[in-house]
Amino acid sequence: MTGGGMRSRRRSIDKAGGIGSAVAVGAGLWLGVATLVQPRLALADEAFTTDQTASAVSVLDLTTKKLVATIPVPGKPAGIAMAPDGRYAYVTSPEGRDVSVIDTAARRVLRKIAVGEDPLGIGIDPSGTFVYVADFDIPYLYKVDVQKGVVVGKAKVGNSPCGVAVTPDGKEIVVADRNDDKISILDAASFKEIATVAVGKHPFGVTIDAQGKRVYSADVMSNQVSVIDLATRKRIGIVKTGMHPYVVALGKTYGFSTDELSGTVTVFDLATLKLVKRINVGDYPEGIELSPDGKRVYVVNWFSNDVWAIDPKTLEVVAKMKVGDGPRAFGTFIRKTP
Repeated sequence: MTGGGMRSRRRSIDKAGGIGSAVAVGAGLWLGVATLVQPRLALADEAFTTDQTASAVSVLDLTTKKLVATIPVPGKPAGIAMAPDGRYAYVTSPEGRDVSVIDTAARRVLRKIAVGEDPLGIGIDPSGTFVYVADFDIPYLYKVDVQKGVVVGKAKVGNSPCGVAVTPDGKEIVVADRNDDKISILDAASFKEIATVAVGKHPFGVTIDAQGKRVYSADVMSNQVSVIDLATRKRIGIVKTGMHPYVVALGKTYGFSTDELSGTVTVFDLATLKLVKRINVGDYPEGIELSPDGKRVYVVNWFSNDVWAIDPKTLEVVAKMKVGDGPRAFGTFIRKTP
């Protein structure tokens, strides 16, 4: 599922089993209580990492750089989408075949919504009304109404869909179709595919810039990032990365890709698409996101069980923080506090 060789201790949890096409709705309340006591109102920005091996979500205080809570989430969680207001986090569990709705302040799972056979990538619209979930085993994207807790739409996409991103205006959705070496673009209103664009081999993470003009696709087996113009539906550039890029984060000047097999972050200039630097990080980096103020880049290292912070100006590592076992944080995982 990841586009490359995984360590044997992780291979079994990186692919969900089961074949089928049923869409069910979970209505029960799941009392996933955090194992550490924490006040309901946090005072600092936080990172919520999906710890796949541990079947949990770690909550990391980004000011104190300490783990402040661990929330049980069964089913080997992988993908995550943070609500725009930070009140909820939506987590996919490939082996649980569901999405967990987490109250970020209370540190608990409110409910679980059954979605597809192997839910992996997840994106959220700017209003926070819907999440879009990619089913890796079955080539569908699901539309979930998070207030009602129900699946309200299903759209056919390419084979083995992974990453999901939504334009800032909420009008279009982009999905990485791993085994078809392309991205699919869907109209959010009609929930139908309106275009596809060929990229490199095995795209995994997709990221849309703040202007809604460009898509950045991490093409795992091509060791590159493809840059797509959303208006023309054409690839307009390629950035060479380290081995097996997984996810791209965007700052004001630079783009950052996690290079899983190289254990690096590739930094490139967004204007010229030229390499700026490669930064050594932890073991098998995957999730990556900028802080809300843009002053830090947070890198989640899947095999070394930690989160590293990079200063986007100096391009130096400034902190290393431990989390649970097997963190992926595939999606948006930073919670900005009120």
